[in-house]
Amino acid sequence: MAPQVPSTPVVPVIDLGPWRSGDPSARARTAARVDEALRAAGFLLVTGHGVDPGLPARIREAAGEFFRLPAAAKQPYAVTVGGRGWLGPGAEANSYAEGEPSPPDLKESWSFAADEPTGVPSVDAEWFRPNTWPAEVPALRPLVDEYLGLMRALSDELLELLAGALGLDEDHFTRHTSHPTWGFNLNWYPGTDTVGPPLPGQFRIGAHTDFGTVTVLDRQLGSGGLQIHTDADGWQDAPYDPAALTVNIGDLMARWTGDRWRAGRHRVLPPPADSPSEELISLVYFYECDPHIRVESLPAPIGRVLHDPVDSHAYLRGRLDAISVPTTSE
Repeated sequence: MAPQVPSTPVVPVIDLGPWRSGDPSARARTAARVDEALRAAGFLLVTGHGVDPGLPARIREAAGEFFRLPAAAKQPYAVTVGGRGWLGPGAEANSYAEGEPSPPDLKESWSFAADEPTGVPSVDAEWFRPNTWPAEVPALRPLVDEYLGLMRALSDELLELLAGALGLDEDHFTRHTSHPTWGFNLNWYPGTDTVGPPLPGQFRIGAHTDFGTVTVLDRQLGSGGLQIHTDADGWQDAPYDPAALTVNIGDLMARWTGDRWRAGRHRVLPPPADSPSEELISLVYFYECDPHIRVESLPAPIGRVLHDPVDSHAYLRGRLDAISVPTTSE
């Protein structure tokens, strides 16, 4: 007897059009597909998002100008994980978040984060500091500012969709995003002709889950690209649709739903040996929530596990600290 084929893929393409239509039956169908996918893998492909593909293309072009500068020109912008600026080679090892030491990730990043102060000095000093912009590439700032506005609006819309998928009031999550924290990384994955052959166990990004509520990723297709992990299939190449943004939920949202949904476990493969010049740039928007929200697991029948309540940002800080590669001193 032939094996049964699932009625929907593990990572479906979700068109936001039916959700936005206001039609109750169309919204219900969309919400049910989202719930099913997030239970299985924690990932979605989202179309109908309204982001002009020309905008991320222009951001990649400008970011590439910076990343290809000599290291000495980039060094003045160097920061550690959680900072605003250039994360150079060797700064991160994402597998540490799972307790698995590995060589540093084979990437460089320019990191931005929330920068509009709340007026609470202790909160602003940690979570709402000014962003840094590379003076060598003045074209980058207006492009990123435009993109960040789109990502904030889209992320709130996705949180409304997630609430609908759980049968909750649409503002169940967005009532906690009036002044949220977020992070935005431009990740540069150079080829082996730049970084050399990977060490054993070394990836462009090691296996991990993201930390916040939702992550919105604009990525390029490549041999050394994104893989996702499911219990049923192990590691598989992530499906790709050039019209779609890749969305996954993070640890904080998984806790919030009482593990009904799983944080999307993923990694980015090493640069391929047979394509030494492959270079990719990903645009990664990490959405979180307002500072110091008490996150409590939704009870049954929605949730499956009652986690101890956590302070959202004490939790996030611990996760960020975990992936920082320790520096050694003489």
